[in-house]
Amino acid sequence: MAVRWIFLALLLAVLAAVPAFAASSQTFLAIVFAKSLAVLGLLLLLQAGQVSFGHGMFFATGAYTVAFLGRSMGGGDIALLLAASAVSSVLLGLLVGLFVVRYRYIFFGMLNLAFSMVLYSILEKFFHLTGGSDGLRIRRPSALGFAFDRAQFDTLIYYLTLVLAFGAAYLVWRYLKSPLGQALKAIKSNETRLEYIGLSARFVMLVGYVISALLCGIGGACLGIIQGIATPEYSYWTRSAEFVFIAILGGVGHVAGALTGTFVYEAVRTYAAAFVADSWQMILGFVLLAIILKAPTGIVGLVQAVADRRKAQAGAALTVETAR
Repeated sequence: MAVRWIFLALLLAVLAAVPAFAASSQTFLAIVFAKSLAVLGLLLLLQAGQVSFGHGMFFATGAYTVAFLGRSMGGGDIALLLAASAVSSVLLGLLVGLFVVRYRYIFFGMLNLAFSMVLYSILEKFFHLTGGSDGLRIRRPSALGFAFDRAQFDTLIYYLTLVLAFGAAYLVWRYLKSPLGQALKAIKSNETRLEYIGLSARFVMLVGYVISALLCGIGGACLGIIQGIATPEYSYWTRSAEFVFIAILGGVGHVAGALTGTFVYEAVRTYAAAFVADSWQMILGFVLLAIILKAPTGIVGLVQAVADRRKAQAGAALTVETAR
């Protein structure tokens, strides 16, 4: 356990030094951190054995909240914009969650997809309000009343998304170890037994659902600010499927899988698109197939399994030496 915390401290130190030594990677990593927030939200639901193909609606809610509020405030302050995105995402998550948490498995996934596509249609059709398929431009916000130029703002948003991603990962990890988080996992194994001990499975699911909506909303707000635009594509089903893809790639059983999977996904997509522009989806498909066939627990699960195997081998070797 101590080794993991040391590794995490070293990783954070390296990431904190990126603006000084690899400034060109800031935007790429900021996108990774923003998307990993949404993947963390999906990861929560996957702990309960539920897959949502509609969480893009909360991603889009966060981005469009920033766009609308920023336009009315002449850019606005980034702290206020993120807070407003969190509130709007929580409210929508509560509204939709009250309905969908009554269902499980394919019905849960398809209902989320339906709600997401309704939002997508609204964003597409109400052109004069939402900008239609062109979306809405997001102006560069200030931070605590201070305006920044492009380079300064890139560094600011990098550190902001870094703190949000790792802070959210830690809080999700703590939540999953709490009684409510353990109850969320129990829905996957034996929901009936959960009801027998006096806990409402719907309430447990609703809490997890709202938290997942919150994380997706903040992630969408961050990505909208980074890219400077909010488009209906944020709520399209392919965006939600992308989050599910990343969660499986990184490993649904580990909080670190959200960050690891997002980084690998974005790296493969970026470099594959650069060299084979028309076939990068095929390369991503092969990567996912390889992970599913060779490492069904994801990248993090594979690394952990290898580490455990080596630890067991080292322990066996030590036992043999001691016996001699």
